[in-house]
Amino acid sequence: MDTVHYSVLQQEVLQWLAPPAERGLFIDATLGEGGHSELLLRSFPELRLVGLDADGSIMKVAENRLASYGERVRLYNMWFNQFFRTYPLGGEQADAILFDLGISIYHYQRAERGFSFQKAEPLDMRLDESLEISAADIVMTYPQSELEKIFFKYGEERYSRAIAAAIVKARKESTIGESKQLAEIVWNAVPPKYRHGRIHPATRVFQALRIVVNGELARLESALQHALEHLRVGGRMGVISFHSLEDRIVKRFFQNKSKACICPPEWPICKCGGEQDVVSVLTNKPLVPGEKELSWNPPSRSAKLRIAEKKREVHE
Repeated sequence: MDTVHYSVLQQEVLQWLAPPAERGLFIDATLGEGGHSELLLRSFPELRLVGLDADGSIMKVAENRLASYGERVRLYNMWFNQFFRTYPLGGEQADAILFDLGISIYHYQRAERGFSFQKAEPLDMRLDESLEISAADIVMTYPQSELEKIFFKYGEERYSRAIAAAIVKARKESTIGESKQLAEIVWNAVPPKYRHGRIHPATRVFQALRIVVNGELARLESALQHALEHLRVGGRMGVISFHSLEDRIVKRFFQNKSKACICPPEWPICKCGGEQDVVSVLTNKPLVPGEKELSWNPPSRSAKLRIAEKKREVHE
């Protein structure tokens, strides 16, 4: 199967997350089609790589792509928060860890699970098909108030109330089971002037549903903490995010871990023990794609890369 996804910020990843040792251990926490992993393996001939992905179908694409690197590569078909919580690598710490939180083009073009609102595909959106609740389950069964909350909170959708009402009305008449069907409901629910903006009016609704179906934000918060524990002192963690909700979590996590005290400023004395000063934030502002990358890979326009370096163990 041909690769269809182009990994973003490739040169920045190479520059900032280069292994400090020839046989360093790099963990690609969001393997996807293996773009970043292949780049690193090719650039550093002694590098050992662990790749993670919850989606077994896309992992097969990466497995074929990375087959020539042999025993330098170990792949785990599991969610990154589960991996870092159980950590099946024994006591070996990672030299660098990368999270690329973007959804792969593969999922839009080939997964046939309703990630694209331009196709008539089953409204599923599960990255891990063993998950119990699909996007169609949410759309067909959740109360209008809950749908409105989801679209506003996770999609930052200004017309969440009108869209939720339109969905509830439509599902009384027929089953909403396809992605294109839902996109048309959203299109008709928003004001005409909103339909021709920079993005399709269904973009934020689909984003919100995908986040909820896969529990993406909760998984990210959990994974960052456990991943830091398994990063060696001097090692680096990089996170590429594609929307403000993810970036906010990453920014806050790095900031908190870089502070000597995380008590609220209004507290007269420190009560946290000042045990959080475990990383140095290397990117005060996130790294973003340059004009050259934007010209050949327009979907990279929303990518932001933040990097932190571990200063000491989380618990001493």
